Amino acid sequence: MSVERDEGDRVSTQPRRKFTPAEYLEIERRAETKSEYHAGEMFALAGASRYHNRIVRNLIGMLYTRLRAGPCEVFPSDMRVKVEASGLYTYPDLSVVCGEARFEDEHLDTLLNPTVLIEVLSPSTADYDRGRKAEHYRRLASLQEILLVSQDGAKVGRHRRVGEREWLLTEIAGNDAAVDLTSLNCVLPLAQVYERVWASRADESEPSP
Repeated sequence: MSVERDEGDRVSTQPRRKFTPAEYLEIERRAETKSEYHAGEMFALAGASRYHNRIVRNLIGMLYTRLRAGPCEVFPSDMRVKVEASGLYTYPDLSVVCGEARFEDEHLDTLLNPTVLIEVLSPSTADYDRGRKAEHYRRLASLQEILLVSQDGAKVGRHRRVGEREWLLTEIAGNDAAVDLTSLNCVLPLAQVYERVWASRADESEPSP
């Protein structure tokens, strides 16, 4: 079965043949829209909301400013990531790699060794991103931290590697809180992560629970 997803969530199914990773990449590189791939199946990705894009915009700007003088590089969602241990190909909202980036082939469009991955959640993606997708991500040997960023309030879940197979989950919430990305040696205040996301410059309030 292939699954079409709304912003990453699996919402409809239809019969379809299996694809090899090589076939997926050939199709994907010609396609006008993006698809995730796992175990022979392709999963279409839909567009993101205005709030989602505003949060991603803020995060890219913050991370670029903080990391520009160091060994780390920030990639937006057009950079595909492959989890070699599970065979998942996907498009995180943001990827950060520190040191030399490794790619699957000469196209340099499939990153193998991210240091940090960030996903902006929505009602249709939250369960998948927190669950099965995070499980895939934790199998990346290079990965040190995962951020799961809410788009309906100032809330971030941070998964931080504390051992070869151990991860610590910390929930950070509130406009006066901040996320300490220890692997990147930088701090992201939530007031900046959510700046001008829900309201105009004159009214910077977050939505009511």
